[in-house]
Amino acid sequence: MAEIIEVGHSPDPDDAFMFYALTAGKLETGDLEFRHVLQDIETLNRWAMEGKLPVTAISLHAYAYVADKYALLPHGASMGRKYGPIVVTRKLLGFDDLRRETIAIPGTLTTAFLTLRVCLGEFPYAVVPFEQILEAVAEGRYGAGVIIHEGQLTYQDHGLVKSLDLGVWWHDTTGLPLPLGVNAVRRDLGEDRMRQIAGLLEASIHYALEHRQEALGYAMGFARGMDRSSTDTFVGMYVNDLTLAYGQEGRRAAETLLEWGFKEGILPRQVAVRFVE
Repeated sequence: MAEIIEVGHSPDPDDAFMFYALTAGKLETGDLEFRHVLQDIETLNRWAMEGKLPVTAISLHAYAYVADKYALLPHGASMGRKYGPIVVTRKLLGFDDLRRETIAIPGTLTTAFLTLRVCLGEFPYAVVPFEQILEAVAEGRYGAGVIIHEGQLTYQDHGLVKSLDLGVWWHDTTGLPLPLGVNAVRRDLGEDRMRQIAGLLEASIHYALEHRQEALGYAMGFARGMDRSSTDTFVGMYVNDLTLAYGQEGRRAAETLLEWGFKEGILPRQVAVRFVE
């Protein structure tokens, strides 16, 4: 009898792409059977606080609060090199102007919110479901909005402009890629099981990259109105060499962002980043 492992990830084309091989039974998984639980990232972040799922995508920001329960898998991170979440507005605004606007954010545990706090400091904000932010800003309900998903490619269709790219700001400031989403495994599964799951996730990402069109066809089911070309672009942004393995650069990026978050008083404690090795 196979042991069932629930895997939480967001219903986005990049996550769907990297989990495709596990979802579609393309890999030999031994004594494990994977079941996928689709939820928005902020829900997954909240669930991780409770240790609800054995394997889950979470925001790197959220890891600061669940490091006692979860270790980071060394594969599957979404990192932007000179790009990342963007702040959109109806007209171009500078940093001082943005600090005075109420900014719609997709959740207080998202890495986008942490990075924006590190960048701007204090500012008024409102939590808005990520898929509603573009419309809310376009209608003038908020002065600005943080876009974390495919809206990064479509915001101009809403008559909006990009006032800040957090990935560009982070790279200009640190020289590092911006780590956003990560995959975590619950520590109580034990070292052997954690390593087994890490290997299978790595194999799933490898499979998708080697069978790109096949995996992209599956990811299109999560594209929310994007055509195949735009979906391919979006997947390419967030499933890259750093997704296969953080490497020294990716690990340093994760450690640096969490360290800065603590130094700026945003995170309550210094976090030691622990990976499954």
